[in-house]
Amino acid sequence: MKRLAGKTALITGAARGIGLAFAQAYVAEGARVAIADIDIARAKDAASQIGDAAMAVEMDVTRQPSIDAAVAQTAAQFGPIDILINNAAIFTAAPITEITRADYGRVFDINVSGTLFTMQAVARHMIEHGIRGRIINMASQAGRRGEPLVGVYCASKAAVISLTQSAGLNLIAHGIHVNAIAPGVVDGEHWDGVDAFFARYEGKPPGQKKREVAATVPYGRMGRAEDLTGMAVFLASDEAKYIVAQTYNVDGGNWMS
Repeated sequence: MKRLAGKTALITGAARGIGLAFAQAYVAEGARVAIADIDIARAKDAASQIGDAAMAVEMDVTRQPSIDAAVAQTAAQFGPIDILINNAAIFTAAPITEITRADYGRVFDINVSGTLFTMQAVARHMIEHGIRGRIINMASQAGRRGEPLVGVYCASKAAVISLTQSAGLNLIAHGIHVNAIAPGVVDGEHWDGVDAFFARYEGKPPGQKKREVAATVPYGRMGRAEDLTGMAVFLASDEAKYIVAQTYNVDGGNWMS
């Protein structure tokens, strides 16, 4: 039997990259998946490629009405939500002396507030329907340490790890498991943007930072989105029923904790 058979999952930021890989893996394991994204056209395209077990939901994690509407739409079409993956996030980089309040606010609004209030909305939904659900937050190895040019992003992901711990300890009383995944450096569209930040601030040609970072990964290469799907499926399954408030590194050996 498939590990997520009959389950309904809501995945934020799922129209591309890691979120889309999660959606594909969940459907392969028997789940119905709502691909929630601010880019509804791309979400619809992704859902159509997956098939009838996927639906597109327009969702802006910085707006509570949008969060609530996405939860309601998912439940109306696929049934009560059993699994949430808080994947929507953005990256930024700048020296401490150049960080702006606007940039800080945008990163924390999406990465931290978006995670918290989406988690809250889905937890309330799960409690209302008596669901012993699974919530998976996407942290990062950046949340385990500081980095010279990545202060705001690192702080936002450290906050996600902390929220996961607090929410995990609180919501397990309702039978809701909250855990997180901390990826390392994952190749793809996201890291192309990261590379551009470093090219700007370190004066490196495009692609050089990416090559340098890949060379430092003990496994021997950067991660790929599909490297993370096994952990995402495991944490959503009954195999993880005794795991509470943990953050798992899936990073090719970059960080040990």
